[in-house]
Amino acid sequence: MKRKTFLLVALFLVSAGIMTFIIAPGLKGDGYVVEYEQEDDMKKEEPPKPKRDPIKDLVASMSLDEKVAQLLIVQNPGLTISDAELQRLATNPYGGYILMENNYGTLAETRKFVETLQEKSKHTLIIATDQEGGVVQRIANINDRAPTYIPEMCRLGKTGDEALAKEIGHIMAEEMRAVGINVDFAPDADVFINPQNRVIGTRSFSENPEVVARMSVALAQGLEENGVVATYKHFPGHGDTTVDSHLNLPVINRSREDLDKADLVPFKNAIKNGAKVIMSAHIALPNVTGDNYPATLSKKLLTDLLRDEMGYEGLIVTDGMNMGALMKNYPENEIYYRAIEAGADMLVLPSNTELAMSSIKEHVTAERIDESVYRIMKFKSEELADYRMLDESYFGSAEHAEIVKQIP
Repeated sequence: MKRKTFLLVALFLVSAGIMTFIIAPGLKGDGYVVEYEQEDDMKKEEPPKPKRDPIKDLVASMSLDEKVAQLLIVQNPGLTISDAELQRLATNPYGGYILMENNYGTLAETRKFVETLQEKSKHTLIIATDQEGGVVQRIANINDRAPTYIPEMCRLGKTGDEALAKEIGHIMAEEMRAVGINVDFAPDADVFINPQNRVIGTRSFSENPEVVARMSVALAQGLEENGVVATYKHFPGHGDTTVDSHLNLPVINRSREDLDKADLVPFKNAIKNGAKVIMSAHIALPNVTGDNYPATLSKKLLTDLLRDEMGYEGLIVTDGMNMGALMKNYPENEIYYRAIEAGADMLVLPSNTELAMSSIKEHVTAERIDESVYRIMKFKSEELADYRMLDESYFGSAEHAEIVKQIP
Protein backbone atom coordinates (compact mmCIF):
# COMPACT_ATOMS: atom_id res chain seq x y z
CA MET A 1 0.00 0.00 0.00
CA LYS A 2 2.74 2.34 0.94
CA ARG A 3 4.59 1.43 -2.21
CA LYS A 4 1.51 2.10 -4.33
CA THR A 5 1.02 5.46 -2.69
CA PHE A 6 4.63 6.33 -3.24
CA LEU A 7 4.36 5.47 -6.95
CA LEU A 8 1.23 7.61 -7.34
CA VAL A 9 2.92 10.57 -5.66
CA ALA A 10 6.02 10.12 -7.79
CA LEU A 11 3.91 9.89 -10.93
CA PHE A 12 2.06 13.06 -9.96
CA LEU A 13 5.32 14.95 -9.33
CA VAL A 14 6.82 13.78 -12.61
CA SER A 15 3.64 14.80 -14.47
CA ALA A 16 3.66 18.19 -12.79
CA GLY A 17 7.32 18.70 -13.75
CA ILE A 18 6.61 17.82 -17.37
CA MET A 19 3.65 20.21 -17.45
CA THR A 20 5.73 22.95 -15.88
CA PHE A 21 8.43 22.34 -18.47
CA ILE A 22 5.85 22.59 -21.26
CA ILE A 23 3.71 25.41 -19.91
CA ALA A 24 6.16 27.60 -17.97
CA PRO A 25 8.13 28.88 -20.97
CA GLY A 26 4.86 30.03 -22.52
CA LEU A 27 3.88 31.79 -19.36
CA LYS A 28 7.30 33.20 -18.98
CA GLY A 29 7.26 34.33 -22.60
CA ASP A 30 3.86 35.97 -22.13
CA GLY A 31 5.23 37.71 -19.10
CA TYR A 32 8.16 39.07 -21.02
CA VAL A 33 5.92 40.15 -23.86
CA VAL A 34 3.79 42.17 -21.45
CA GLU A 35 6.83 43.68 -19.81
CA TYR A 36 8.38 44.45 -23.19
CA GLU A 37 5.19 46.08 -24.39
CA GLN A 38 5.08 48.20 -21.24
CA GLU A 39 8.67 49.29 -21.78
CA ASP A 40 7.85 50.06 -25.41
CA ASP A 41 4.91 52.23 -24.33
CA MET A 42 7.12 54.10 -21.89
CA LYS A 43 9.66 54.75 -24.61
CA LYS A 44 7.04 56.15 -26.98
CA GLU A 45 7.03 59.93 -26.77
CA GLU A 46 3.67 61.41 -26.00
CA PRO A 47 2.59 64.00 -28.58
CA PRO A 48 3.44 67.48 -27.26
CA LYS A 49 0.49 69.22 -25.73
CA PRO A 50 -0.37 72.46 -27.53
CA LYS A 51 0.96 75.43 -25.60
CA ARG A 52 -1.72 77.51 -23.99
CA ASP A 53 -1.98 81.03 -25.30
CA PRO A 54 -2.44 83.25 -22.22
CA ILE A 55 -3.67 86.17 -24.36
CA LYS A 56 -6.31 83.98 -25.98
CA ASP A 57 -7.35 82.74 -22.55
CA LEU A 58 -7.56 86.32 -21.29
CA VAL A 59 -9.75 87.41 -24.20
CA ALA A 60 -12.00 84.39 -23.67
CA SER A 61 -12.46 85.36 -20.02
CA MET A 62 -13.57 88.93 -20.83
CA SER A 63 -17.19 90.04 -21.06
CA LEU A 64 -18.48 91.67 -24.24
CA ASP A 65 -18.57 95.09 -22.56
CA GLU A 66 -15.02 94.62 -21.34
CA LYS A 67 -13.86 93.69 -24.85
CA VAL A 68 -15.61 96.54 -26.64
CA ALA A 69 -14.28 99.10 -24.14
CA GLN A 70 -10.77 98.01 -25.12
CA LEU A 71 -11.43 99.24 -28.66
CA LEU A 72 -11.64 102.87 -27.52
CA ILE A 73 -8.97 105.48 -26.74
CA VAL A 74 -10.83 108.25 -24.97
CA GLN A 75 -10.21 111.61 -23.35
CA ASN A 76 -10.97 112.28 -19.71
CA PRO A 77 -12.67 115.70 -19.31
CA GLY A 78 -9.82 117.06 -17.19
CA LEU A 79 -7.40 116.02 -14.47
CA THR A 80 -10.12 114.86 -12.06
CA ILE A 81 -11.20 111.24 -12.35
CA SER A 82 -14.89 110.81 -11.49
CA ASP A 83 -16.27 108.02 -9.31
CA ALA A 84 -18.01 106.59 -12.38
CA GLU A 85 -14.71 106.52 -14.25
CA LEU A 86 -12.96 104.86 -11.33
CA GLN A 87 -15.67 102.20 -11.33
CA ARG A 88 -15.19 101.67 -15.04
CA LEU A 89 -11.42 101.39 -14.61
CA ALA A 90 -11.95 98.60 -12.09
CA THR A 91 -14.36 96.61 -14.26
CA ASN A 92 -14.46 97.46 -17.98
CA PRO A 93 -11.66 99.96 -18.62
CA TYR A 94 -11.22 101.64 -21.96
CA GLY A 95 -8.23 100.58 -24.02
CA GLY A 96 -6.51 103.85 -23.33
CA TYR A 97 -6.59 107.59 -22.85
CA ILE A 98 -5.26 110.38 -25.01
CA LEU A 99 -3.87 113.42 -23.22
CA MET A 100 -5.17 116.62 -24.79
CA GLU A 101 -4.70 120.24 -23.69
CA ASN A 102 -7.01 120.03 -20.67
CA ASN A 103 -5.31 116.87 -19.37
CA TYR A 104 -2.12 118.77 -18.58
CA GLY A 105 -1.67 120.80 -15.40
CA THR A 106 1.53 121.08 -13.45
CA LEU A 107 4.00 118.30 -14.11
CA ALA A 108 3.27 116.79 -10.69
CA GLU A 109 -0.51 116.95 -11.24
CA THR A 110 -0.26 115.38 -14.67
CA ARG A 111 1.98 112.58 -13.44
CA LYS A 112 -0.41 111.87 -10.57
CA PHE A 113 -3.37 111.80 -12.97
CA VAL A 114 -1.66 109.26 -15.22
CA GLU A 115 -0.43 107.16 -12.28
CA THR A 116 -3.95 106.98 -10.86
CA LEU A 117 -5.42 105.89 -14.19
CA GLN A 118 -2.89 103.07 -14.48
CA GLU A 119 -3.10 101.99 -10.82
CA LYS A 120 -6.91 101.81 -10.83
CA SER A 121 -7.25 100.08 -14.20
CA LYS A 122 -7.94 96.37 -14.41
CA HIS A 123 -5.86 96.23 -17.61
CA THR A 124 -2.76 98.16 -18.64
CA LEU A 125 -3.75 101.39 -20.36
CA ILE A 126 -2.39 103.02 -23.47
CA ILE A 127 -1.58 106.60 -22.44
CA ALA A 128 -1.13 108.47 -25.71
CA THR A 129 -0.53 112.00 -26.89
CA ASP A 130 0.43 113.88 -30.08
CA GLN A 131 4.07 114.85 -29.66
CA GLU A 132 5.49 115.43 -33.11
CA GLY A 133 7.57 118.60 -32.80
CA GLY A 134 6.94 121.98 -34.36
CA VAL A 135 3.28 123.01 -34.16
CA VAL A 136 2.18 119.73 -32.55
CA GLN A 137 3.69 119.35 -29.06
CA ARG A 138 1.03 118.47 -26.53
CA ILE A 139 3.37 118.16 -23.55
CA ALA A 140 4.09 121.89 -23.92
CA ASN A 141 0.73 122.33 -22.14
CA ILE A 142 2.42 121.46 -18.82
CA ASN A 143 1.96 124.81 -17.09
CA ASP A 144 4.81 124.97 -14.58
CA ARG A 145 7.69 123.50 -16.60
CA ALA A 146 8.79 123.88 -20.20
CA PRO A 147 9.71 120.73 -22.13
CA THR A 148 12.52 120.75 -24.65
CA TYR A 149 11.25 122.46 -27.78
CA ILE A 150 11.45 120.08 -30.76
CA PRO A 151 11.73 121.90 -34.11
CA GLU A 152 9.53 121.12 -37.13
CA MET A 153 10.15 117.76 -38.75
CA CYS A 154 10.80 119.44 -42.10
CA ARG A 155 13.92 121.01 -40.56
CA LEU A 156 15.07 117.66 -39.21
CA GLY A 157 14.32 116.05 -42.57
CA LYS A 158 16.55 118.51 -44.40
CA THR A 159 19.56 117.27 -42.43
CA GLY A 160 19.05 113.73 -43.74
CA ASP A 161 20.80 112.67 -40.54
CA GLU A 162 19.19 109.45 -39.31
CA ALA A 163 21.40 109.31 -36.23
CA LEU A 164 20.22 112.77 -35.23
CA ALA A 165 16.58 111.81 -35.88
CA LYS A 166 17.07 108.83 -33.59
CA GLU A 167 18.51 111.11 -30.90
CA ILE A 168 15.51 113.41 -31.20
CA GLY A 169 13.23 110.41 -30.74
CA HIS A 170 15.27 109.50 -27.66
CA ILE A 171 14.75 112.99 -26.19
CA MET A 172 11.04 112.96 -26.94
CA ALA A 173 10.62 109.55 -25.32
CA GLU A 174 12.40 110.52 -22.11
CA GLU A 175 10.32 113.68 -21.69
CA MET A 176 7.06 111.83 -22.37
CA ARG A 177 8.04 109.17 -19.87
CA ALA A 178 8.47 111.91 -17.27
CA VAL A 179 4.73 112.46 -17.78
CA GLY A 180 3.69 108.80 -18.01
CA ILE A 181 2.98 108.58 -21.75
CA ASN A 182 3.67 105.19 -23.32
CA VAL A 183 2.44 105.68 -26.91
CA ASP A 184 3.22 108.68 -29.12
CA PHE A 185 1.00 109.47 -32.10
CA ALA A 186 4.11 110.32 -34.14
CA PRO A 187 6.06 110.30 -36.43
CA ASP A 188 4.22 111.90 -39.32
CA ALA A 189 5.00 109.61 -42.26
CA ASP A 190 3.18 111.74 -44.83
CA VAL A 191 5.08 112.84 -47.93
CA PHE A 192 4.66 116.58 -48.50
CA ILE A 193 3.39 116.33 -52.07
CA ASN A 194 1.08 119.33 -52.37
CA PRO A 195 2.58 122.74 -51.51
CA GLN A 196 -0.95 123.99 -50.74
CA ASN A 197 -1.32 121.36 -48.01
CA ARG A 198 -1.50 123.38 -44.81
CA VAL A 199 -2.76 120.63 -42.51
CA ILE A 200 0.49 118.66 -42.95
CA GLY A 201 2.98 121.24 -44.19
CA THR A 202 6.03 121.46 -41.93
CA ARG A 203 4.93 118.38 -40.00
CA SER A 204 6.29 116.23 -42.86
CA PHE A 205 9.98 115.36 -43.05
CA SER A 206 10.17 115.98 -46.77
CA GLU A 207 8.63 116.00 -50.23
CA ASN A 208 10.98 113.09 -51.00
CA PRO A 209 9.40 109.70 -50.11
CA GLU A 210 12.76 108.08 -49.40
CA VAL A 211 13.75 110.81 -46.95
CA VAL A 212 10.41 110.49 -45.15
CA ALA A 213 10.82 106.71 -45.06
CA ARG A 214 14.31 106.82 -43.54
CA MET A 215 13.81 109.67 -41.11
CA SER A 216 10.45 108.51 -39.77
CA VAL A 217 11.84 105.06 -39.00
CA ALA A 218 14.91 106.59 -37.32
CA LEU A 219 12.76 108.83 -35.11
CA ALA A 220 10.49 105.87 -34.27
CA GLN A 221 13.49 103.76 -33.29
CA GLY A 222 14.66 106.52 -30.97
CA LEU A 223 11.24 106.58 -29.34
CA GLU A 224 10.89 102.83 -28.98
CA GLU A 225 14.41 102.10 -27.79
CA ASN A 226 13.64 104.47 -24.94
CA GLY A 227 10.28 103.10 -23.90
CA VAL A 228 7.60 104.91 -25.95
CA VAL A 229 5.84 103.15 -28.83
CA ALA A 230 5.73 105.10 -32.11
CA THR A 231 2.68 105.54 -34.36
CA TYR A 232 3.17 106.09 -38.08
CA LYS A 233 0.50 108.38 -39.50
CA HIS A 234 -1.67 109.05 -41.54
CA PHE A 235 -2.17 105.93 -43.70
CA PRO A 236 -2.32 105.75 -46.70
CA GLY A 237 -0.82 109.25 -46.90
CA HIS A 238 -2.20 112.70 -46.11
CA GLY A 239 0.40 114.61 -48.14
CA ASP A 240 -1.63 115.60 -51.20
CA THR A 241 -4.60 117.26 -49.50
CA THR A 242 -5.78 120.85 -49.46
CA VAL A 243 -8.86 120.19 -47.32
CA ASP A 244 -8.25 119.88 -43.57
CA SER A 245 -9.78 116.58 -42.41
CA HIS A 246 -10.44 118.17 -39.03
CA LEU A 247 -13.04 120.24 -40.87
CA ASN A 248 -14.24 118.13 -43.80
CA LEU A 249 -13.48 115.10 -45.95
CA PRO A 250 -10.55 115.46 -48.38
CA VAL A 251 -11.18 113.60 -51.64
CA ILE A 252 -7.87 112.96 -53.39
CA ASN A 253 -7.59 112.02 -57.06
CA ARG A 254 -4.49 109.90 -56.71
CA SER A 255 -4.08 106.56 -58.46
CA ARG A 256 -2.70 103.38 -57.01
CA GLU A 257 0.45 103.96 -59.06
CA ASP A 258 0.80 107.39 -57.44
CA LEU A 259 0.49 105.84 -53.99
CA ASP A 260 3.13 103.22 -54.74
CA LYS A 261 5.59 105.84 -56.01
CA ALA A 262 5.24 108.17 -53.04
CA ASP A 263 2.59 107.93 -50.30
CA LEU A 264 3.04 104.26 -49.42
CA VAL A 265 6.86 104.27 -49.48
CA PRO A 266 7.28 105.37 -45.83
CA PHE A 267 4.60 102.95 -44.61
CA LYS A 268 6.16 100.02 -46.45
CA ASN A 269 9.51 100.89 -44.88
CA ALA A 270 7.88 101.22 -41.47
CA ILE A 271 6.34 97.75 -41.78
CA LYS A 272 9.66 96.33 -42.94
CA ASN A 273 11.22 97.81 -39.79
CA GLY A 274 8.66 96.38 -37.39
CA ALA A 275 5.98 99.09 -37.13
CA LYS A 276 3.78 98.40 -34.11
CA VAL A 277 1.09 101.08 -34.58
CA ILE A 278 -0.25 102.77 -37.72
CA MET A 279 -2.91 105.50 -37.71
CA SER A 280 -5.52 105.74 -40.46
CA ALA A 281 -6.38 108.96 -42.29
CA HIS A 282 -9.84 110.40 -42.91
CA ILE A 283 -9.17 110.84 -46.63
CA ALA A 284 -11.01 109.37 -49.64
CA LEU A 285 -9.21 107.89 -52.64
CA PRO A 286 -11.94 107.13 -55.21
CA ASN A 287 -9.46 106.26 -57.98
CA VAL A 288 -8.06 103.53 -55.76
CA THR A 289 -11.16 102.21 -53.98
CA GLY A 290 -13.96 103.07 -56.39
CA ASP A 291 -15.88 104.93 -53.68
CA ASN A 292 -15.65 107.97 -51.43
CA TYR A 293 -15.25 106.17 -48.11
CA PRO A 294 -12.38 107.64 -46.10
CA ALA A 295 -9.53 105.24 -45.33
CA THR A 296 -10.72 104.94 -41.73
CA LEU A 297 -13.99 103.39 -42.96
CA SER A 298 -12.56 101.52 -45.95
CA LYS A 299 -11.99 97.78 -45.79
CA LYS A 300 -10.30 98.03 -49.18
CA LEU A 301 -7.59 100.23 -47.68
CA LEU A 302 -7.23 99.00 -44.10
CA THR A 303 -7.73 95.27 -44.61
CA ASP A 304 -7.15 94.48 -48.29
CA LEU A 305 -4.23 96.87 -48.78
CA LEU A 306 -2.59 97.47 -45.40
CA ARG A 307 -3.07 94.06 -43.83
CA ASP A 308 -3.37 91.56 -46.66
CA GLU A 309 -1.21 93.10 -49.38
CA MET A 310 1.36 95.01 -47.33
CA GLY A 311 1.51 92.34 -44.60
CA TYR A 312 1.02 94.63 -41.62
CA GLU A 313 0.24 92.78 -38.38
CA GLY A 314 0.35 95.54 -35.75
CA LEU A 315 -2.34 97.79 -34.31
CA ILE A 316 -4.40 100.06 -36.52
CA VAL A 317 -5.71 103.11 -34.67
CA THR A 318 -7.89 105.79 -36.20
CA ASP A 319 -7.35 109.49 -36.40
CA GLY A 320 -9.81 111.37 -34.17
CA MET A 321 -13.32 110.02 -34.68
CA ASN A 322 -14.67 113.45 -33.67
CA MET A 323 -13.19 115.14 -36.75
CA GLY A 324 -15.32 116.87 -39.36
CA ALA A 325 -14.33 114.50 -42.17
CA LEU A 326 -16.45 111.82 -40.46
CA MET A 327 -18.94 113.70 -38.32
CA LYS A 328 -20.14 115.94 -41.17
CA ASN A 329 -20.60 113.15 -43.69
CA TYR A 330 -21.90 110.07 -41.86
CA PRO A 331 -24.39 109.28 -39.10
CA GLU A 332 -22.38 109.12 -35.88
CA ASN A 333 -23.39 105.59 -34.89
CA GLU A 334 -22.33 104.37 -38.34
CA ILE A 335 -18.73 105.61 -38.24
CA TYR A 336 -17.89 103.55 -35.16
CA TYR A 337 -18.90 100.12 -36.37
CA ARG A 338 -17.78 100.79 -39.94
CA ALA A 339 -14.26 101.65 -38.76
CA ILE A 340 -13.97 98.35 -36.86
CA GLU A 341 -15.44 96.38 -39.76
CA ALA A 342 -12.98 98.09 -42.10
CA GLY A 343 -10.05 96.80 -40.05
CA ALA A 344 -9.31 99.42 -37.38
CA ASP A 345 -8.51 98.02 -33.94
CA MET A 346 -8.92 101.14 -31.82
CA LEU A 347 -11.07 104.25 -32.22
CA VAL A 348 -9.43 107.45 -31.01
CA LEU A 349 -11.59 110.19 -29.46
CA PRO A 350 -15.12 108.95 -30.10
CA SER A 351 -17.46 111.87 -29.34
CA ASN A 352 -19.94 109.59 -27.60
CA THR A 353 -18.33 106.54 -25.98
CA GLU A 354 -21.61 104.85 -25.05
CA LEU A 355 -22.93 105.23 -28.60
CA ALA A 356 -19.65 103.90 -29.95
CA MET A 357 -19.87 100.81 -27.75
CA SER A 358 -23.53 100.10 -28.47
CA SER A 359 -22.95 100.58 -32.20
CA ILE A 360 -20.09 98.08 -32.22
CA LYS A 361 -21.98 95.53 -30.12
CA GLU A 362 -24.99 95.75 -32.41
CA HIS A 363 -23.25 95.56 -35.79
CA VAL A 364 -19.83 93.88 -35.43
CA THR A 365 -19.45 90.11 -35.12
CA ALA A 366 -17.98 88.53 -32.00
CA GLU A 367 -15.16 87.06 -34.09
CA ARG A 368 -14.19 90.46 -35.47
CA ILE A 369 -14.25 92.03 -31.99
CA ASP A 370 -12.11 89.20 -30.59
CA GLU A 371 -9.58 89.65 -33.39
CA SER A 372 -8.92 93.27 -32.42
CA VAL A 373 -9.07 92.66 -28.67
CA TYR A 374 -6.51 89.87 -29.03
CA ARG A 375 -4.23 92.21 -30.97
CA ILE A 376 -4.64 94.97 -28.37
CA MET A 377 -3.98 92.74 -25.36
CA LYS A 378 -0.98 91.14 -27.08
CA PHE A 379 0.40 94.60 -27.83
CA LYS A 380 -0.02 95.65 -24.22
CA SER A 381 1.59 92.47 -22.94
CA GLU A 382 4.60 92.72 -25.26
CA GLU A 383 5.14 96.48 -25.46
CA LEU A 384 3.77 98.10 -22.30
CA ALA A 385 4.23 95.54 -19.52
CA ASP A 386 7.73 96.73 -18.55
CA TYR A 387 6.97 100.45 -18.88
CA ARG A 388 7.98 102.73 -16.03
CA MET A 389 7.89 106.49 -15.57
CA LEU A 390 11.10 108.47 -15.47
CA ASP A 391 11.65 111.13 -12.83
CA GLU A 392 10.92 114.80 -13.45
CA SER A 393 14.55 115.70 -14.10
CA TYR A 394 14.25 114.43 -17.68
CA PHE A 395 11.57 117.00 -18.52
CA GLY A 396 13.16 119.95 -20.32
CA SER A 397 16.70 118.94 -19.39
CA ALA A 398 19.71 121.01 -20.43
CA GLU A 399 21.28 117.94 -22.02
CA HIS A 400 18.27 117.56 -24.31
CA ALA A 401 18.41 121.21 -25.31
CA GLU A 402 22.05 120.82 -26.40
CA ILE A 403 21.19 117.91 -28.70
CA VAL A 404 18.31 119.82 -30.33
CA LYS A 405 20.71 122.65 -31.22
CA GLN A 406 22.17 120.33 -33.86
CA ILE A 407 19.07 120.88 -36.00
CA PRO A 408 19.73 123.92 -38.25
